[in-house]
Amino acid sequence: MSLHPNIAPDSAALAEEPAPADYLLRHLNAESEWRASFAVMQELRPMLHSEEDYLARLQRQRQQHYKLLAVWQHGEIIALAGYRLQENLIYGRFLYVDDLVVTGRCRGGQWGARLLQELEDIARFERCEKLVLDTGLSNALAQRFYFRQGLLTGAIRFSKVLGDTSV
Repeated sequence: MSLHPNIAPDSAALAEEPAPADYLLRHLNAESEWRASFAVMQELRPMLHSEEDYLARLQRQRQQHYKLLAVWQHGEIIALAGYRLQENLIYGRFLYVDDLVVTGRCRGGQWGARLLQELEDIARFERCEKLVLDTGLSNALAQRFYFRQGLLTGAIRFSKVLGDTSV
């Protein structure tokens, strides 16, 4: 049974305020739910060219304990947060947010803030020391949003494209 009134029974976190009756936060576990989330995720990740590619990636990521939390409103997915619990030497135990997206027509409705608060609640429940996420340096709107939510910059991530890995 869930400790959180906003989330269906498959997850546990602590609530501070009750959910309005018109939305539900729930982890997606079935392939049909993943399919239903594709269009919203594609807004954040346009490199996902097909639903089949998306499903294959979700299957692989779930083996690494990736979870996908959705905001459902009137039976439709309007926002998603993909995350995983991890541990490393720099952060200790932490919740890493891979993906956070609100469908374009619903932005400005505080759905991103609600998802981030839910993730923070889950992280606290799981005894994490931090909530961590990355955003592009050119994504000023996301950065402003994260600052408003109390997140601070703590690092710059470097990466290098290694080319075609299909060989």
